[in-house]
Amino acid sequence: MREELIVRVMEEARYIAETGATVRETAKVFHFSKSTVHKDVTERLYYIDGALFKEVKKVLRKNLDERHLRGGLATREKYRKAKGLIR
Repeated sequence: MREELIVRVMEEARYIAETGATVRETAKVFHFSKSTVHKDVTERLYYIDGALFKEVKKVLRKNLDERHLRGGLATREKYRKAKGLIR
């Protein structure tokens, strides 16, 4: 693997492990697509750093398990704003 690719994958993985960020949030921070970040941390990271891969995998699993809750909260806020209850 190219050195710049390895550096990118490691930076993304460390960010996710340290902050608990989602793939979408990580993609925004690093200015890459969600699919690129996802491929980096679910496939490429395994071959670069197995221990960090396990940490990131736990965070991604947690985010997946909580996804429906975040979606519900976002919908709730959307309709509260539409009704003029909050700005």
